[in-house]
Amino acid sequence: METILADVAVSMSEFKKNPAAVLREANNRPVAVLNHNRAAFYMVEPLLFEAMLEELADQDLYRKAASRLADKARAIEVDIDDL
Repeated sequence: METILADVAVSMSEFKKNPAAVLREANNRPVAVLNHNRAAFYMVEPLLFEAMLEELADQDLYRKAASRLADKARAIEVDIDDL
């Protein structure tokens, strides 16, 4: 069984009838559009999509920073008197 990752779900045929109404009735929540009772795609509002992309970018930046901090071989020792 496939997990539906949204509180609101509609069938593909219901979605095709009036996509704007589906989005409006979802009240800013993600919508799973189902085809034969399986998620075909998810519909989210632009602000939520932007927030999701920002979160992914932040997570990627965090992983890079953590990796660099953990990589002691790349560390450069500097003596303040040499500057």
